[in-house]
Amino acid sequence: MSSRPGRHFLQIPGPSNSPDRILAAMAKPTMDHRGPDFGVFGKKLLNDIRGIFRTEHPVVIYPSSGTGAWEAALVNLFQPGDKLLMVETGQFATLWQELAQRLGLDAEFIPGDWRRGVQPDVVEARLKADSGRTIKGVCMVHNETSTGATSSVSEVRKAIDAAGHDALFLVDTISGLGCMDYQHDEWGVDVSIGGSQKGLMTPPGLGMNAIGPRALEASKVGGVRRSYWDWAAMLEINSGGYFPYTPATNLLYGLREAIDMLNEEGLDNVFARHDRLASAARQAVQAWGLEIQCEIAEDRSNVLTALRVPNGCDADNVRAVILKNFDVSLGNGLGKVKGKVFRIGHLGDFNEPMLLGTLAAVETGLRLADVPHQSGGVDAAMRYLAETA
Repeated sequence: MSSRPGRHFLQIPGPSNSPDRILAAMAKPTMDHRGPDFGVFGKKLLNDIRGIFRTEHPVVIYPSSGTGAWEAALVNLFQPGDKLLMVETGQFATLWQELAQRLGLDAEFIPGDWRRGVQPDVVEARLKADSGRTIKGVCMVHNETSTGATSSVSEVRKAIDAAGHDALFLVDTISGLGCMDYQHDEWGVDVSIGGSQKGLMTPPGLGMNAIGPRALEASKVGGVRRSYWDWAAMLEINSGGYFPYTPATNLLYGLREAIDMLNEEGLDNVFARHDRLASAARQAVQAWGLEIQCEIAEDRSNVLTALRVPNGCDADNVRAVILKNFDVSLGNGLGKVKGKVFRIGHLGDFNEPMLLGTLAAVETGLRLADVPHQSGGVDAAMRYLAETA
């Protein structure tokens, strides 16, 4: 391919853009991961990542994708044949459920239409019907990046409590963490699952488990034989700032910088910024007269917006036109919505000019791809940003 001027716009819903400050931190020479300097570095990092999850309890960090962190949470707690209750909110909830089944777990899936978040009352009703208390865990996705739907973790916690059920509560917040309010302790989550490549702005390769006290106790008697994913082995050596095997040192440098950046901006300010930019993106979509994949307004994500193209149009063709003409990458439709939606990521290291540039490329791309729509989406976003400046 020939060289293109300017920066490529990576506006998929993750991996997100890694700012120069994080990339520069990762370019530092790799230190001895068994030396004294690493112990100091690692101890502070493992302590400070707790603040991003808003927990006082341990967070373990694996050299892995989010998929690895899913598996780590399950194998430390459950044995083949154990029953889980999971909720179909989109492709990533589906993949987690499939992973659980491959591990030999009985993963019951509450069906969904991929157009909203988890319905707490449905979870409550199913748990109340579990008179024998056979369900050992409830698993949900906080922010479903395939559909742009966010679920209320606190309301699902209330539903579990209202049912009087003692199932462990596991939440995938891989794409929500560092973008939207998340409170592991306050919301009574037993295991929170995170990743480096979304709101934490670091390249892919770090998976995380925030472990509450109930989960830690359960892991001592439950789960399956494990080695790489074993919480106990991690926590024992993490106490000194080290890892039981070679860590992804330079990715940890990047994560360290990301934590500092989030804290310098202030988490509440980070969340408000994501909310404002997401609202502006939705203003544009509505002005175009296009449909947002998440039908329930209060469930719509501040991490991304998924647009449905009109019948007879191909969402992947729209993405290809925008990439070819404007060097902007947008997220493709996954699973049941493949070819029907494309996704605009507005997360991580992201501001108003980046949003407006992305929306301008989308609006022009819709015209070039002959997608029926109304003009004025960028203007609508600009007006909203001006009114809320």
